[in-house]
Parts: sequence; structure tokens; C-alpha cells
Amino acid sequence: MFTMKTSRKISYCQALNEAFHSQMQKNKNMIIYGIEDKMFGSNEKLLEKFGNKRFFFTPLSEDMLTGFALGSAISGVVTVYNHIRVDFLLLGMNQIANTISSYCYATNGKHPVPLIIRAVIGRGWGQGYQHSKSLQSIFSHIPGIKVIMPTTPYDAKGMMISALNDNNPVICLEHRWLYWQEGVVPKQDYKIPFGKAAILRTGNDISIVCTSWMNVEACQASDFLKNYGISCEVIDVRSINPLDKHSLIKSVKKTRRCIIADYDWLFCGLSAEISDLIYSNVTNLKNPIQRIGFAATPCPTSRNLENSFYPNSRNIIKIISKMLNRKINFNKISLFSHENVFKGPF
Repeated sequence: MFTMKTSRKISYCQALNEAFHSQMQKNKNMIIYGIEDKMFGSNEKLLEKFGNKRFFFTPLSEDMLTGFALGSAISGVVTVYNHIRVDFLLLGMNQIANTISSYCYATNGKHPVPLIIRAVIGRGWGQGYQHSKSLQSIFSHIPGIKVIMPTTPYDAKGMMISALNDNNPVICLEHRWLYWQEGVVPKQDYKIPFGKAAILRTGNDISIVCTSWMNVEACQASDFLKNYGISCEVIDVRSINPLDKHSLIKSVKKTRRCIIADYDWLFCGLSAEISDLIYSNVTNLKNPIQRIGFAATPCPTSRNLENSFYPNSRNIIKIISKMLNRKINFNKISLFSHENVFKGPF
């Protein structure tokens, strides 16, 4: 049982760093490598503590690096590949879709694949269309790949420790703005099982099902709407594949309204999959399901256009006000704007 005496407030980055330090200490047969040394601070002091045979940097060659990860993992080494930007993980897609995902199946379970690929998603400003994707729907589409998107520091540590002790390939998508978010995290090791969503806010009027950074926006919207007597339940999917179908259905059966806020494009995406799940299992909805995601265009580079490309808490509030037929004076809405804090670019 965790208590405040055994916990303290640390950042998302520090939580990941603790997971790596503890698991590398426990498992001498574990390596971390990639083209980036710090990963926003999450790899701090790994080189100094474990040496350059267990933590090392590489040339930039995505296909080769992804193939190396498979070779290392099937040799029995727990392998963490720090890929950095998810956009360029597509250059290793042949390895992911045709070998990594199916290797255990192809060998009749004789060769597990203890592999974690870390990839950064999320905006700054000025990143443009080459550095703005998420792609969780693409990776989740492939059988044999587990996909996680931890939002809180608590989840970051617990889910990473679970990934480091899993014999299956895991892709962990980490939003770059989350690295500086802080939360209460136990000092000791713990695991968060995959396939289990988290309830970040409880409510009765509407369920907001979210991935990654959209949880931050949804929680802000939920806290604001309390002033209008509107009770929102915010559900962090956090495990994309496997998906916690039970918790999503249970919440919407209670509220009978649902918004799906996925940090991605909508067409052929995770939000459509969840929407189908809910429509197939909840028959007494008060309103049609609403979906929120990126604008259906490549991401623009200029800051003002980028602000329109990415959805935020104001979009969520506007949709909820229409669904519940409540009047809210949007000219008087004052919300913390994360995009104005970031100085950019990148």
C-alpha cells in the first residue's frame, strides 16, 4: 500500500528515469540505445551508472536500428530503443509490421521479443507536418504489438516497469509536453497492467474518453464545467492495445453521453474503434457520440494555424455545452493556455 510517506511529487521525466534505473539495476541483461542521449532528461545518468555497453548512442538509421532491436530482443536481451520522433518510426515499419510483431508467432512461442520502442509525439510550435503525428492507430492495427500512451507520472513509471518485464514488443508513445508535468509517484517499484484504463475525474453527465495530452485538456474542461453544475467523467485510455473495453462501456452506460478526444486524426482512427465499441454496447445514449481530434490536414507550421490544428479544452467545453443545451459565455472563458507557455520552436 503506497502512502505519502513512501511517495513524492516528481515529473513525468523523472518517473521514467526511475523505472529505467531500477530495472537496469535488477536485470543485468538489459540495454538502452538510440540516437538521443537525454530524451528530455528521462535517460539522466544511465550512461554514468551502467556504462556504454548497456547504454549507448547510435548513428541515424531507423530501419537498421529497428532491426537491431529485434535481433537483440530475440537473443534474450531486454531491449529499449529510444527512437525519438514517431514520424520517422515509419522508416522502420517493415521491421515492425513484418518481423517484430510476428516473430513470437512465427517461432511457435519459442522466441519471446522483450522489446520497448519509445517514440515522442506532440507539438511545440514551428514543427510542421514532419514532426506532428501520433500514429497509435497504425501501430495498434498490427497484431502482436502492444501500444501504450501514459499520461501521468504515476502511469509513466508503472507502465514502463510493466513493459520492461513483458516478453512482447511494446511501443510507448510519450507526449513531449507531458515530460514536465508533475504528479505523486511512489519511491518503490510497482506495475500498472496493460489493458486497464484510468479514471482521472468522476462524473455523471458525460464521459470524455481521452488519449495522451487530451487528458490534460479534458481535465481542465471538466474542472471549469463544475462551475456550471456539469459533471464530467474523464477516462484515460492509456493502454491502446490491449484496450480496456469494459471500463469505457461501464462509464458511458452511466452517463449516457460520450466525447472521444483522441490525440490523432479521426478518419480510420482509434476514436472510430471506440465509437463502434460504445454504439454496439450502449443502447440508451442521450446524444450521438462526438469525436475530437486533429484537423484533417497536414499540420501547419505557423503558430496561429497550429493552434487551430490541435484541439483543446475550449473545443471540449463548446461541444459539451451543445450536447447538454447549456449556455456558456465563451468570451469570459479564461483557461490556462499551454501553447502560449511554450516558447518554441521544437
